[in-house]
Amino acid sequence: MITLYDMPLSGNCHKVRLLLSLLALPYQTRPVDLRGGEQRSPDYLQRNPFGQVPVLDDDGLIIRDSQAILVYLSKRYGGEQWWPDDAYRSAQIAAWLSTAANEIFHGPAMLRVHHKFGRAIDTEKARQTAEKVLDIIDRHLESRDWLAGDTVSIADIAAYPYLALAPEGGIDIGAYPNIVTWFQRIRALPGYVPMPGMWQA
Repeated sequence: MITLYDMPLSGNCHKVRLLLSLLALPYQTRPVDLRGGEQRSPDYLQRNPFGQVPVLDDDGLIIRDSQAILVYLSKRYGGEQWWPDDAYRSAQIAAWLSTAANEIFHGPAMLRVHHKFGRAIDTEKARQTAEKVLDIIDRHLESRDWLAGDTVSIADIAAYPYLALAPEGGIDIGAYPNIVTWFQRIRALPGYVPMPGMWQA
């Protein structure tokens, strides 16, 4: 049985829940009490020494980091569509995984952390990063349906949650019409699961 060490309000956890659902994989969740400091307990640090969620336990195989978990699930259970063998398309997907972990995290995700949870950040830097990455993605989606190639892939799953949660960071996502249309395509996928706070039409 797959166990996901989870936190319901985490966009990184949501991307894993989303892919598990899209792949119709049975799993159980194990909530991690971040406020209580469970992520710093010796038991949890054995699973992820960085003390972060999510962590995936697939019958004893432990994978930390949401991007790594997406790669693992797609390679083991998802097939060519999600993580292809083609060198060029897999490189495109890897680039978007990096974007999700860098520009999207340091822009839209950090603005959400500030507005929703009160964390002190450099808001101007985060807003500039958010505007830049949102503009790049919106222009990228002018002529294509998906971020990497002709079908949905883990590139889309990695980027989606914190962009869809951007309104919680004070971002007017309606200013990016191609991103909004991409949201709608993702939400139409069989097995799609939502998360509280995500953009609503």
